[in-house]
Amino acid sequence: MSFRINTNVGALSAFNSVNQVSDQLSKSQGKLSSGLRIKDASDDPAGLISSELFRSQINSMDAALRNNQEALNYAKTAENALGEMSKLLSDARGLTIASGNSATLTAAQVAANQDQINSIISSIDRISTTVTYSGRKLLDGSAGTTVQISNQTKLSGFSFGGSLGTTSITSNGLITLQQTVAATRALYTATSLLTAGALQSGTVALNGVNFNISAGTTGASLANVFNAASAQTGVTASWNAAGNQLTFQSVQTGSNRQITFTDTTGVVSSAANTTANVVGVDAAATVTIGGVSALFTGGRSGADGLTLTDSNGNKMLVGEGGNGVSAAAAVGRVMAQDSNFQIGFLSGVTANLALRNMGSSQLGTGIVAGTTINNLDVSTAQNATNALAVIDKAIEEVSSMRGKIGNFQRNVLETNSRSLTSMRENLSASESSIRDLDVAEEMTTYTKLQVMSQAGMSILGQANQSGQGVLSLLRG
Repeated sequence: MSFRINTNVGALSAFNSVNQVSDQLSKSQGKLSSGLRIKDASDDPAGLISSELFRSQINSMDAALRNNQEALNYAKTAENALGEMSKLLSDARGLTIASGNSATLTAAQVAANQDQINSIISSIDRISTTVTYSGRKLLDGSAGTTVQISNQTKLSGFSFGGSLGTTSITSNGLITLQQTVAATRALYTATSLLTAGALQSGTVALNGVNFNISAGTTGASLANVFNAASAQTGVTASWNAAGNQLTFQSVQTGSNRQITFTDTTGVVSSAANTTANVVGVDAAATVTIGGVSALFTGGRSGADGLTLTDSNGNKMLVGEGGNGVSAAAAVGRVMAQDSNFQIGFLSGVTANLALRNMGSSQLGTGIVAGTTINNLDVSTAQNATNALAVIDKAIEEVSSMRGKIGNFQRNVLETNSRSLTSMRENLSASESSIRDLDVAEEMTTYTKLQVMSQAGMSILGQANQSGQGVLSLLRG
């Protein structure tokens, strides 16, 4: 056994042990306070990778479940509207049966029945043209229409709701665009400065922002000052040294982007009290799809001059590079497709629902030549008989569509939702087993580490006292 003073090996060993236990105790406290077994990658690198993969899948499943619910609401909206149509057609059938009893009805009674049938026809058309979900019409044949743009320079974006003017677009067709008015920016050139190259002191107001100008400021420097504030004013400035002038231009195009300029003391103008209020020009274009045309104009609802809308709320964005008066030219296609829903959490897991045109002119076709629900006539017994056959066909068509929607809801969306919910539950359990903390187990570890820490501190204290034995040898 040796006795040393300079190096207390026992104390160092105890100190290292106490440090290690302290680190483990700190990690255990962090786990218990957060409830997580894996707080960072160092706790379990492989487990973290698996946990993050599960988390991304769970988040995707949540989005897919929301999509399923949206699709269900979409289908329910259409089915409920068709339910109203069924009631209307049932009422029309009863009126047609009554009108066939010509031996007991007066002309006034038959005419009254015809008026009711006409009202029913109008209600069917109203339902087919006004029932919408998230701004998209469901029963006019335009549900599911999409836009493919072929000329991005001319047309950078097109939000299309399925109708153009008073017509629903129910088949594929080219989109042609004829721009009749080019959008321009507001432009104002100040008159020649009073002092060539150098300005007298004063204040200039530009779009409600005041600029205090010191004497001796050059035109080029002042242009930089205006440009530094362009985010506030919406205007940029340029300096023309040859003409000794400042030119202001709005950042965006259109009549909603103006330049309001006031130069009370004639700082950058040839005369005092110079004012100006100029605006840009909104673009205008005629869009044609499948032979149906509508006028689109910019600047509506505060938009800039290159954002064009029509009376139906369809919106298109004319490209900056393609802005200019032009002849009619194809810029894309409208594709009339089934309504498409992303119902899964993986790419390509989709479902489609085809909703046909349920307008009165499209119901009951092919039974009586030249007769549909749109032109039912019960004025005579024979006409009533014909009308009855047309109504029966229409009821069959509406019921068939309702059955198709019901099948989509029950056998596609609801089953998919249950499947996603089950998968999400299992994935959440797996992710929890990897990432979440078993508190009981960790408390056992924490208690053990507390005891080890106390014991280590005690031993460290005793080890630090071992050098005192050497003093007794020195004292003799």
